[in-house]
Amino acid sequence: MDTFKDRLKQLRNEKNLTQEELAKYIGTTRATLASWETGRREPDMETLRKLSDYFNVTLDWLMGNTDIRNQAGEITDAVSDDPELAEFWNDLKQREDLKLLFKQTRNLSPKAIKQVMRIIKAIEDEESGE
Repeated sequence: MDTFKDRLKQLRNEKNLTQEELAKYIGTTRATLASWETGRREPDMETLRKLSDYFNVTLDWLMGNTDIRNQAGEITDAVSDDPELAEFWNDLKQREDLKLLFKQTRNLSPKAIKQVMRIIKAIEDEESGE
């Protein structure tokens, strides 16, 4: 399983950021960031939260504790056995106005996530006249 240093470097590379650019964003030096990417040091909790928010990943994923990268992944897993909800979710997850909702699923069970998705779908269907 990947560790923090691996995932940090992966995220930085995915966004095509230099160590200098990322360090500036989170308020540290390039040397400090380099020490995180080599595993010599780890950031404090406040910095971990900044990184998690910036890259839209969970702290658990960033630290290598889970393979579910973000709340959208949790929802995808929860609705994967329901084709109608899975299709609805694929459309929904692109919407900026619902990003806060995704963060709120953090502590929900897959069953509860499905219930929330059904409620949202019912509201969307009603508003669109279906």
